Amino acid sequence: MIGFQFKQNKELPYGVIVSVSFLSILGLLVLYSISEPQIGNLLENPFSKQFLFLIPAISIFTVVIFLPRYTIHKYSYPLFLIGVLIVLLPFFGKPHAGTYRWLNVGLPFTLQPSEFAKVFTVIALARYLSDHTLEMKKFISIIIPVFLALIPTTIVLNQPDLGTAIVMMTPILPMLYWSGARPFYLFLLLAPLFSILTAFQTFSFTIWALLLGMAIIVARPRMVISIILFFGNIFLGLLAPYMWNSLTQYQQKRIITFLNPEKDPLGAAYQIIQSKTAIGSGGLFGKGWGEGTQTHLKFLPVQESDFILSVIGEEMGFLMILIVLVIVGFIITQIIKRSYLSKDRFSSLVLIGIGTIILSHVFVNTAMTVGLIPVKGLPFPFISAGGSFLLSSYLMIGLVVKLSVNYSD
Repeated sequence: MIGFQFKQNKELPYGVIVSVSFLSILGLLVLYSISEPQIGNLLENPFSKQFLFLIPAISIFTVVIFLPRYTIHKYSYPLFLIGVLIVLLPFFGKPHAGTYRWLNVGLPFTLQPSEFAKVFTVIALARYLSDHTLEMKKFISIIIPVFLALIPTTIVLNQPDLGTAIVMMTPILPMLYWSGARPFYLFLLLAPLFSILTAFQTFSFTIWALLLGMAIIVARPRMVISIILFFGNIFLGLLAPYMWNSLTQYQQKRIITFLNPEKDPLGAAYQIIQSKTAIGSGGLFGKGWGEGTQTHLKFLPVQESDFILSVIGEEMGFLMILIVLVIVGFIITQIIKRSYLSKDRFSSLVLIGIGTIILSHVFVNTAMTVGLIPVKGLPFPFISAGGSFLLSSYLMIGLVVKLSVNYSD
């Protein structure tokens, strides 16, 4: 049966739809404020480009909510394969700004395939986990979904795009936990990360090694597995310095800047310092729409995407930032709630994955704006300028609306 029947209209997530609409309109207002009139190509103007991309974004949203659920489930693996292929395509073209993130489709604009690949990856993971729920108590069963996520993540990491690669991996743990995987297995997936992060200080690495050993003793896995887990993580920690040297210079610079922004105030730390200045100068209620000095005098770089919250803080005040975060928090909690109430395992897992992606973008962008983490180049959902991200965001919300309603099709 094409289309679907809602049992009652009140089951539709109207609150999510209204919240997304509000954020999109707010984004347009902010982009209009900081955009300069362009003669000729409208796509060079952030406001015009975002407004034009809203048309296909809403079209994608509409198409998705009228797709039968079984169609999404049936074609989840082909979609994943398409996602892997499209993130490979930029490598066959010319690099943009020294990276292979964007795909030239013969139009006046380029697309970023990784934005769609991360959604397709979540759908494929949901398909696998929903089909193998009873096997999730075995450690070997969680290796396959991790491997699935690592395929597009590794490709994106080599574009290079560290921020998007991190976002691609974040849904893994929540989706595995939601499907019934043992918490100890999830801990084992995180252990290599902690081994690397603590390896740069002898004291922290020693404490981590003790905690890891205690966790293994409590879990009581087989002796061979225990030895492999413990010494494997220790060996990985010893490799951390070599991994650091393998990072590109700009990646190392961003991490160093995060740890000590004042060390290079006119260089790598410039973005963070100007972002903090913009938010601080706006106060509680802001300077007024279109009255931002940090933004209009171009002191704040990448203000239309990565640092859009800084623009909101300067012109509309810290109070508006709080309102935005509350609204996004409402969207995420509604997605989680509907995932919990869903009668369909596949739909529930897709919702958890999408909720995690949105949360990751919000957390990273907000923390980056105030200097809590290194600059990652991740946009804020529904507000930041970015055609590909806007399209993928409305694709995700379409899936939320479609799969959060209990129906039969």
